[in-house]
Order: sequence, then structure tokens, then C-alpha cells
Amino acid sequence: MSSIIRQIPLDTATQHHAHDFHQIVIGLQGRAEFEIEGLGGAISAFSGCIVPANHVHYYVGQGENRQLILDLPADAPSLTGYHHELSRLFDAPRFFALDQPLKHYLDFLLLEQSGCPEDMSAAQSDRLAATFLGCLHARLGGTPPQPRVRQLDLAKLDHFIDRHLANPIAVADLAAQACLSEAHFRSRFREQTGLSPWQYVRRRRLEAACRLLEEGRMPLSQIALNTGFAHQSALSHAFRSAYGCPPSQFRRSLPDRPPASLNRLDHAT
Repeated sequence: MSSIIRQIPLDTATQHHAHDFHQIVIGLQGRAEFEIEGLGGAISAFSGCIVPANHVHYYVGQGENRQLILDLPADAPSLTGYHHELSRLFDAPRFFALDQPLKHYLDFLLLEQSGCPEDMSAAQSDRLAATFLGCLHARLGGTPPQPRVRQLDLAKLDHFIDRHLANPIAVADLAAQACLSEAHFRSRFREQTGLSPWQYVRRRRLEAACRLLEEGRMPLSQIALNTGFAHQSALSHAFRSAYGCPPSQFRRSLPDRPPASLNRLDHAT
């Protein structure tokens, strides 16, 4: 498949997707923000970003904006054969700024594009893309710097979980809150918390069940529904696994035990 070079404005409402080809986005007018698998940044005129294939990316244009997009399949002539080393540009996402020579080349590329009465030929697109990628590769090098990946916002995730506690919560729902793909979110979440997303959500549900047990005489069946357990026996089983006793026994012990004592019970994960 060949490279495609196109110009578009980006939607001013946040969008996200992933695709099976590499992409380079270069700002021509206005400003846009991107977040590519947790790496965030902004692009404006003469700056851009590298989006590797199959990386979930969120993007939003700000006001009037226009971007030059290079769509680059992995088997495009601009990334194979003599140009195969250029594929190293897409080992990881990153942001870049054009220096003066590349600004001049961008002007030339745009003139070539505007001079075509019909769509630019595939061969010409590949030649222009290969030249740009070669120049960019020479400036950035083949090995990308280790990006400074931001920490997951656990407070935001907790808020989302608490608001949807009575409903099923999928890993994909949590990943969307963090602007990450599901696979990347699972890895980052376990690295940061030491727990799987499922373990973390279950712990959050049990903590909410404990609060409801302490605060009133709500039936156990209702507590189970309010905290996302399918039925009372599911709550009882999870509660016993975590705290060593069923919720009914914990409730009976409350008059003889201050609520803070719960903090000394270990969570089984």
C-alpha cells in the first residue's frame, strides 16, 4: 500500500481511535492536542507528532485549525526496501518541531500537493513522504527517548468507580477514563497499584459495603445490589474472603468494635 498525504481540520470535540497504519500529524494552522497511549502534548504550526500503528490516541482541535496528515502503512514504499530503517521512527509516540530546512521542505510539499489538479499520484506521495521521513529520522534518530509517562489519576478513577458502583464496570470503561488502550491500561495499572483493575474495583466495592454496614440497617440484599454484587451470597463470599467473616457477623460485632478497627483488617486481593 502507498502513503497518503492529506490536509484536514480536526474536530473541536474530543475524538479517539486507533488504526493499523502509522501516522504523522503536522500543524499548519491553529492548535490541536493529542494524547497517544498516555503521552500528551500539543501541536501548532510547524510542529507535529508521531502516532505508531495500533496506538489509541485522543485528539481535539482548538478553534480554526488545519493539519497535514501522512498515513503510512507498514508496507508502504516509504518504509520498506531501501527506506526500511525509517520505520524506527514509529517505535514509540513522540512530539517534534520542524527546523528551518524542514519548514522549507514542508512549503515545497504543500506546493506540490496544491499543484496537482487531481489527487496526487501514489508514487509521488511515496517519494515526498520518504524524503520527509528521511530528514526527520536524521534529526530525531532511530531510538526514541524514553517518554515521561504520567501517573494514572487514581482519584479520577475512584470517582468513576464510586458513581457506577451498582453497575458492571469493565476494564475498557476504566481505560477510557485514562485515555489508554485496554492492554496498556492493564499494564500501567498493575505497575502503579500492584493490583489488577478487577481486584481494585472489587476492593472498592467491599469498602463501600463496609461503610453501608456501619452507617445503618440496610438489608444485606440491598447492600449487595448497591455495591455491584449480583446477589447477597456473592457479597458474603467476597466479604468473607477479604475480611475473614461474613457481613452479617461484621454487622453484629459493630456495637463492640469501633468502626476504625476495620482498617486493621487485611484486604485479601
